[in-house]
Amino acid sequence: MARTEVVMPQMGESITTGTITKWNKQPGDKIEIDEILLEISTDKVESEIPSPMEGVVVELLFEEGDTVDVGKPIAYIDDDPNATPSSGGGSDKKEEKKEEASESKGAQSYETVHAKESKSEGGRRFYTPLVRKLAEENNVDLSELENIDGSGAGGRVNKDDFMNFLENRKSGGGAKASAASSTPSAPRPSVPAYTEGERVEIVPMDNMRKAIAKNMQNSKLTSPHVNSIDQVDMTNLVKFREGFKHDFKKQEGFSLTYTHFILYALVQALKEFPYVNASIDGENIVLKKDINLGCAVAVPGSGLVVPVIKGADNLNITGIARALNDLVIKARNKKLTMDDMSGGTYTFTNNGSFGVVAATPVILQPQVGIFCVGTIKKTPVVTDDLAIAIRDIMYATHTFDHRLIDGELGSKFLKHVTNTLQTMDPEALF
Repeated sequence: MARTEVVMPQMGESITTGTITKWNKQPGDKIEIDEILLEISTDKVESEIPSPMEGVVVELLFEEGDTVDVGKPIAYIDDDPNATPSSGGGSDKKEEKKEEASESKGAQSYETVHAKESKSEGGRRFYTPLVRKLAEENNVDLSELENIDGSGAGGRVNKDDFMNFLENRKSGGGAKASAASSTPSAPRPSVPAYTEGERVEIVPMDNMRKAIAKNMQNSKLTSPHVNSIDQVDMTNLVKFREGFKHDFKKQEGFSLTYTHFILYALVQALKEFPYVNASIDGENIVLKKDINLGCAVAVPGSGLVVPVIKGADNLNITGIARALNDLVIKARNKKLTMDDMSGGTYTFTNNGSFGVVAATPVILQPQVGIFCVGTIKKTPVVTDDLAIAIRDIMYATHTFDHRLIDGELGSKFLKHVTNTLQTMDPEALF
């Protein structure tokens, strides 16, 4: 008989934590393979997590509402049908895991409310009761931990970080940054001395906003962002869409949008410039054989999610449109899976739907580029024969990682997309 560990799954390449929103089973309950064990949410997706095996749930290490690092154990299932829930040492382990998780849930509000107390105990950094207890037992002053780059959610110091520090300290190495931290640490912001009643309202970030903030900050710290912007004449596509959109909707059951043409143009450019479809791993360049297009989708009440069109390079424009429509429906019904959200090699976002002319988005790690378009506006344009004509103009932004993509490659990629959109024969694509 075997006891199997269930860990917090990774819901996307840039996701580092997940929040348990509901346990569908309790200790002592029997569960079938692929039966839903729990529901979790991240800043990108809400998902139901199935059981990896048949058996009895013997231990839950976290409660609903807890935020847990990806890869951390969250439950145990025993394949013995007569197994009973754990007790004794198992409960101690649960408390330890819960103590580590508590910081990711409350570190920010704790620092705001208890800044003075935290400062007197080793600066304004918050440590979990577990880490404080370990420090006391090993005669370590909390001020000695200030130089550790924590590998927990939000950069917190967890038990593993402390034990690594202690081992290094015993060998005379002093404080040592955790090897698990793969990105530079941001400067710790000063805590504003705001309190309720001073004509301000203090609203704690929810888990989604905290995760988004962390991911965006890490992306800026990781990638030197460069933005190239071009003007795209969409007049021919606007005329074609106006004449074809009713037939398309009758044929496919959903609307033809300009996004479908832009995604098609992006695929052609990514085929031509494979380094834009790559990522960086240390000092290595990882060239992807597939083009998996992430497409930002606005979900009312849930912000933005970025589902991925897998194998977009193998699809014609109708196939791209169908794949995107399926993902949009799943996103708005909160039915996206881990597979839908992972594996993206390049991302597209459309700010034009909000009436914005242009924007400079943040790269979704570990990708090296993201493409953004604004709204299409009637604009007076000087033509080649020096006449002025009213054209349908759109601005497009290619944001790229300057570690890998220099100005020449970034500009050629953008110009390739622009030229494809301006010169394509849309009738030949359907």
